[in-house]
Amino acid sequence: MQARNALIAFAREALGLLPQTDVELIPLAGRGSDRSYFRLRWNSGQSAILVHYAQSRVENACFADIAQFLQEIAIPVPSVLRHDRNGGLIAMTDLGDVDLWSLRHEPWHIRKSLYQKTLAAVKRLHAYPLHSFPSTKVTLMEAFGPDLYRWERHYFRDNFVAALCGISLDPDFERRLETELAGLAERLAGGSQSLVHRDLQSQNVMVYRDEPFLIDFQGMRFGNPFYDLGSLLCDPYVAMTSEERHELLSFYFGLSPAELSWDRFQKAFWEASAQRLMQALGAYGFLGLTKGLEQYLAHVPSGLANLRAAAENAASLPHLVELCTRCERESRIRDSGIEG
Repeated sequence: MQARNALIAFAREALGLLPQTDVELIPLAGRGSDRSYFRLRWNSGQSAILVHYAQSRVENACFADIAQFLQEIAIPVPSVLRHDRNGGLIAMTDLGDVDLWSLRHEPWHIRKSLYQKTLAAVKRLHAYPLHSFPSTKVTLMEAFGPDLYRWERHYFRDNFVAALCGISLDPDFERRLETELAGLAERLAGGSQSLVHRDLQSQNVMVYRDEPFLIDFQGMRFGNPFYDLGSLLCDPYVAMTSEERHELLSFYFGLSPAELSWDRFQKAFWEASAQRLMQALGAYGFLGLTKGLEQYLAHVPSGLANLRAAAENAASLPHLVELCTRCERESRIRDSGIEG
């Protein structure tokens, strides 16, 4: 009760409400993070969102400053009404409950328009000149580079391949795979760099009054823009046909003068998608097994299928393709109850 009263007291101050105004605090479903979300309601329907975040995770405290920066460069995000760093509290505008994921069964012409608007906003983020970034005012997490890419592939190997699929890699194959994926990391780090959202998937794009708004951008950093494209267009949460994905990728390609040919652009997309999907599958394994959030395991088949497709289309990751095929086989054996 004491904690609840503290949250409501912060909300009253943030929203400028009188002490006698009744404020309802409604818990919202978790998002697999160390943040708690609440909807605040008062005065017959007015609402806002309250976030209580764990201060032990540095990136959580970055959200408010990044939100203000993104608004200043015309990226659609929720407005932060008040931020209490000491208490780990943020009050922000309520964008409702509709996101791209909740619209996944809508006709393609409806979804396509929203995805195109999202890609246009993301392109503005990617086009922002890095030398103009206000680093003295806005703190970002570690940029993508060899160390972070290495962490992501080891996260995939440990939490997905070993823990979830139960696969122990032969030392020789593991060395060849590591060489292959280290080369992938070098190409990603050596390509065009920009600001990236880092977790640009369907549940992190809210739809309010038919317009998309980005959320959960506290992990924003410098990196390869194709990582964001892979996050959105190879999202395991949403089924997308090859034709639909091609249409959206072509749309983004046409938003500005191309630095790459269409063929090189597609190759860069598929390679970055493979990197992103390794991270996602590692997260599903960690959240599902270590954190006990079993709902994430339901997305493993689509995530693994997307990873194999990305590795095949990249045409530079044969050992990753082989590993995906083995993971799919082990999953089928386990699901059917047959011991291999």
